[in-house]
Amino acid sequence: MLRLARPPIALMLLLLGACSADAGRAQPAPSVAPPALHDLRVDVGYLSADLLRGRETGTKGARLAAQHLVQRFRELGLAPGLDSTWTQPFDVTYSPNPHAPSGHGTPRTGRNVVAHLDRGAGRTVVIGAHYDGLGYGGPGSRSPGDSLIHNGADDNASGVAALLEVAHQLKNSDALSSNVLFVAFSGEELGLYGSKHFVDAMPVPPDQVRYMINLDMVGRLGDSRRLVVSGTGTSPAWAPALDAAAEATSITLAEDPSGLGASDHTSFYLDDIPAVHLFTGAHDHYHTPGDDSHRIDYDGLHDVATFAVRLVEALGDDGDLPFTETDNEPQGRRTSFDVTLGVMPDYTFDGTGMRIDAVTEDDGPAARAGLRAGDVVVRVGDVTVDDIYAYMDALGELAPGDATTVVVKRGDQTLKAEVQF
Repeated sequence: MLRLARPPIALMLLLLGACSADAGRAQPAPSVAPPALHDLRVDVGYLSADLLRGRETGTKGARLAAQHLVQRFRELGLAPGLDSTWTQPFDVTYSPNPHAPSGHGTPRTGRNVVAHLDRGAGRTVVIGAHYDGLGYGGPGSRSPGDSLIHNGADDNASGVAALLEVAHQLKNSDALSSNVLFVAFSGEELGLYGSKHFVDAMPVPPDQVRYMINLDMVGRLGDSRRLVVSGTGTSPAWAPALDAAAEATSITLAEDPSGLGASDHTSFYLDDIPAVHLFTGAHDHYHTPGDDSHRIDYDGLHDVATFAVRLVEALGDDGDLPFTETDNEPQGRRTSFDVTLGVMPDYTFDGTGMRIDAVTEDDGPAARAGLRAGDVVVRVGDVTVDDIYAYMDALGELAPGDATTVVVKRGDQTLKAEVQF
């Protein structure tokens, strides 16, 4: 295993100023910041600096990120999570063409980073966040014409920084009665490779794992203080604990019961482990070169980390959490379509309809029809859109070249737009 000492804080901040493309626009840190906010800024800033080249799995930037995490876990007084080893390697085949035949690509090695908080308990909790990113973009980018570094400050330097803050708080918690494995996964952007491997090769027996909490894109809490929690249907124990954590942190919850989703909690759910995903919502900069550290809400990020700690504490003793299968609406519905409206849905919206968080294509169907961010889609053709799933059902009925009427709510107005796909 490569060993690289963590740079001193002053040197790291100097590197960030020199390496970040957005340093000139960065929000100034307060002259006297609480230690937790200072650490969050440093962790997000380092992980999303140009120096790490987007942390793509199996690259030098990902190795630098892993070494940073090992050093941070050491500083927090945690033990290696894999006997005497911090990292868990796994093989992955990388191809810039997602449609390439199986086996065609370049072999790479990803590394999960695992730390252990031992309370001498009979059960273990897993708290995780993926640290890999898109590198220079590739097929996952929403800016496919750009060959710029995708620094991934929110996706998912934010989740990793929150993971470290959770570890710090739980290390000093008197209310924790379970052991904890803190896992920074790699390979998530390529298809949940790291979390799948971890579940297949956990350092504790699966029946000793009480539950899993996944932190992915938690850096944009903002004034709404609305946190999306997916996987709430994977155990009846989640509901009262989530309510207690929300009350303790003044956070408003938007809940999705499904245990399936495009993040690492899914790997645990599929192994019959109760799992939830914390998420502060989509935005214009998701999977683009604009996802930079100066856009992170650091106070909100600290509050999300504290919410996760209160959730762990609310789940109480070291007993089992009953596992329940969910209806898994996303699995039973189409997740890819022949057409796109050219918008980013607002996943935190809990009203009737599908709220547009951003119009993502300058010449896409929505832009040409005059739709805007903030519009709430309530009908597509003959389909009434009550929520995002009905919206997906409506798109699944359309083909390139089709035209339809889209009805939206814009403030107090109800507007009709003719959309050409």
